[in-house]
Amino acid sequence: MKAIGVYKYGPPSNLTIDDIPEPGEPGDRDLLVEVKAMSVNPIDCKVRAGTYDDAHDFYGHVPKPFHVIGPDGAGVVLSVGPGVKYYKPGDKIFYECFPIRQGAATERHIVDERLAGHLPSGWDLLMAACLPITAGTAYEALYERLEIKQDEQAALLIINGAGGVGSMASQIARNALRLPVVITTAGRLETQEWTKKMGATHVLNHHKDLQPQLEALNLTVPVKYIFIIHNTAKYLKVVAELAAPMGKVCSIVQAKGLDFYDTQSLSKSLTFSWCWLGSKQYHQADVESQHFMMKTISEWASSGTIKSHLKQRLKLTKEGLVRGHEMIESGKTVGKIGLGVEEEGQGQPFE
Repeated sequence: MKAIGVYKYGPPSNLTIDDIPEPGEPGDRDLLVEVKAMSVNPIDCKVRAGTYDDAHDFYGHVPKPFHVIGPDGAGVVLSVGPGVKYYKPGDKIFYECFPIRQGAATERHIVDERLAGHLPSGWDLLMAACLPITAGTAYEALYERLEIKQDEQAALLIINGAGGVGSMASQIARNALRLPVVITTAGRLETQEWTKKMGATHVLNHHKDLQPQLEALNLTVPVKYIFIIHNTAKYLKVVAELAAPMGKVCSIVQAKGLDFYDTQSLSKSLTFSWCWLGSKQYHQADVESQHFMMKTISEWASSGTIKSHLKQRLKLTKEGLVRGHEMIESGKTVGKIGLGVEEEGQGQPFE
């Protein structure tokens, strides 16, 4: 079957097409899926470049010599393993890929059912393919790391609100957790308007000093929670200034040599945590809980609690995937980029 991946890590031009073996019969909790769509994330670009470091031993476990990259997918279930509980052949699903299995840029795919969700009502598969990494990361960060309570009288500050994860986190915070104040950071007018559309009640310009902007809002609730989605080291000191005493900070961005010294982190008794969506699968810890997460995300999408953050549709070809990676690396994308086998464009899918 056809697949798009890399033999050598490097620039987007290293993405290539090859024939790889069929995935075979699904294992106990696995689904065999006919891939219809996928999306592109910043982590895809880091994996392709050979610089991915969220797990220090990641490249020692990935498929070789040909690595198919793409952790987000959607498609139709062809067959199921003997222990599958939640799906049957013919079901349309979206899913997160196991971090060290082949990614979604392939005609057929083996997927752990616990990392999948049913296609939301009113959504197409390309829209749904944009959900797993971004909505899943936002869910785990807000519910499991920051432990925000529904209807809590507190504010959440999201550093970098216009990207995929920020677009989901702001919606979940406002519409599911029902926080009264959700503040995001964005620079350009386009990104500021987008993040407001995605649920932000206030937007700070991250090209300027955040503290006076936050003070000027005259908030009546404390900034108890801060979610860092860009450059942890750069923002570590400033978020310690902005956070309320006994607040919580969570980051999804790897950083070297973090230094909490000379910050307000200790004096405020702040809690700092990391969030990597792949942790449960990578370390085989409480993977079953991710089924509830994906089920919840599907229900939110079906009910309108969260809306699609898909901004760019491309055809699922090598040329389309290269373009998607280049767009991500430009640093100017808003929302998500999705690729589908039925999208308009030149070439055949996976070629």
